[in-house]
Amino acid sequence: MASHEEDSMPEETQGYKLSQPKQSLAQYEQMDAGDESLQRYKKSLGLGGGKDISDPNDPRVCIILALTLDSPGRDPVTIDLSTPGSEKSLKDKPFKIKEGSKFTMSAEFKVQHEILSGLHYVQVVKRKGIKVSKDSEMIGSYAPNTENQPTYTKKFQEEEAPSGMLARGHYNTFSSFVDDDKKKHLEFEWSFDIAKDW
Repeated sequence: MASHEEDSMPEETQGYKLSQPKQSLAQYEQMDAGDESLQRYKKSLGLGGGKDISDPNDPRVCIILALTLDSPGRDPVTIDLSTPGSEKSLKDKPFKIKEGSKFTMSAEFKVQHEILSGLHYVQVVKRKGIKVSKDSEMIGSYAPNTENQPTYTKKFQEEEAPSGMLARGHYNTFSSFVDDDKKKHLEFEWSFDIAKDW
């Protein structure tokens, strides 16, 4: 049986190697300007566009600001994670999801000080202490935010809530944001209830 620590890590992809070794922000900025593929790579990371807005008093590289659940015909439900420690009370405030409804999760976050490489969102859902699912979503690699791009938002793939009498009930969810270096930028527990209606 996998431990909680193993469960909060993304699945390994066989044969996957980083296309570029991790380097400092200054090294990325000074990469050969005449190399077109390196210019495209730097642009894909968001380098070279505006003044860096990293907070020198905050050592965090990745700051998760919010997690939002969108479902057609409903107002979005946002979990505000912008205040440090705000995630600690989430499991005591479950939100309701209608059985069989389609929904999409999205994360809003900020990157500072250095390149964030291979960020994943990992979600483990349990019911009555038994794991019912584990999902991992690749968010990607990002440069520190600038005045031109103060935050990033990543929309995840659409999901469908289970339906039927047996699916209804209370679920606990363990979420973590983990990068390629297996560094956890945020880990928290939250909960939801699958119900017959909203």
